[in-house]
Amino acid sequence: MKKNTLLGFKPDTRDSSPLYMQLARKLGQAIRDGRYQADEALPSERLLSESLDVSRVTARKAIDQLVEQGLIVRRRGSGNYIAPRIEQPLSRLTSFSEELQQRGYTPSSRWLKRALTAAVPDEQLSLGLSPGARVARLERLRLADDVVMAYEVSVLPESVLPRPEAVKGSLYEYLTSERQAPVRALQHIRALNAPLRLAEQLGVPVGQAVLFITRIGYLESGQAVELTHSYCRSDYYDFVAEMRRDA
Repeated sequence: MKKNTLLGFKPDTRDSSPLYMQLARKLGQAIRDGRYQADEALPSERLLSESLDVSRVTARKAIDQLVEQGLIVRRRGSGNYIAPRIEQPLSRLTSFSEELQQRGYTPSSRWLKRALTAAVPDEQLSLGLSPGARVARLERLRLADDVVMAYEVSVLPESVLPRPEAVKGSLYEYLTSERQAPVRALQHIRALNAPLRLAEQLGVPVGQAVLFITRIGYLESGQAVELTHSYCRSDYYDFVAEMRRDA
């Protein structure tokens, strides 16, 4: 590979920041601009250093920066890869699977639980259920191109989902087929430091910040049909809101 053809990178003599920071910014911008696809392998640190005429230490530190930013993931014994990343608009009600498919990812689930259980008090309140009511409980890991993105627990009234095992993939796709899909939802988002079990499920360090999202979905009639708690990796997941200022 010819010198500097990989990214067109040249050190900026007017920039006082370290060379590895300049390289990290250049490579990060290339990733954000779509010059690399999700899960695409990056050139090795040796190849980067040779093609860009920088030291291997500089190349390694630049990659370290992008790993910290969540743009690159390291796979032991395999190399460095572009991390899948989801930007979900807050103004549109879509499912996890729909968002991934629209962005060219392959969604999948690793099921942990599908069962009918008694509704706990906060579920009774959120879904407008009476004491003793049963709910379908769906617990799973959500994956994009085989990368774990989120841990999710969805709870629905038994009348809406009497057979939890019938849901094989997208919950909203199934609910649409049953004419029970939400048409609006209320969603709350906050940061949460991952405890041990959650960190193990998401593959992140204990205490790392994750996005904790609670969503209640409603039918046109106003009936609440879905309560979902999602714990999303903040290094892979962004929420985007468009705001306008009144004239």
